[in-house]
Amino acid sequence: MEAAYSAIPNSISTKMAMNLLRRRFNTRLPALGALLLGASHGGLWAQPSPAAMEAAAPAMPALGSVVKLPKVNLFDGTVFDPDQAAGHITVVYWWASTCPFCALQSPEMQKFWTQHKGKGLQFLALSVDRRPELATAYLQKKGYTFPTGWVNAEVHQTLPKPRGLPVTLVLGRDGKVLQAERGQMFPEDVAQLTSWL
Repeated sequence: MEAAYSAIPNSISTKMAMNLLRRRFNTRLPALGALLLGASHGGLWAQPSPAAMEAAAPAMPALGSVVKLPKVNLFDGTVFDPDQAAGHITVVYWWASTCPFCALQSPEMQKFWTQHKGKGLQFLALSVDRRPELATAYLQKKGYTFPTGWVNAEVHQTLPKPRGLPVTLVLGRDGKVLQAERGQMFPEDVAQLTSWL
């Protein structure tokens, strides 16, 4: 912790420094959580185990790179078509019902979606739960309405989840990555996404 703190510039406030340290710490825990989750859920998987997916996950896309979005069947019966993102700011959010950091970020994502959905914002939440019904039950229990689909093999092939969880990408109107976040975003971080709108 001391080494991590020493890497923080002296020019930022103590509060900002603590938030930065907390975010750095949180980015290292999802891989361990995925490994433990995979070990604790024996039996057949509807998709590769979280631990296997995490081990094969790519790095975060570079800022300015183009991200190809897949067509995704959403849980509300509609379809996210990548064409609808053209010319719009698009937020892509990978999460799971078993992820403790997602549980803290998802309410903020719901607030963000509710406040800005009518302003040209496109939003695609992607559940990496073991089975889609786990995600739908969780969404219903929490009252979340942000557009969500399940990462099946086709979605994963087109848009593999980067390492970590949760993962949040902001794509510009041209489809290029404006922001890429691994680990929990705090309420003030989610609120700052409005700067891209």
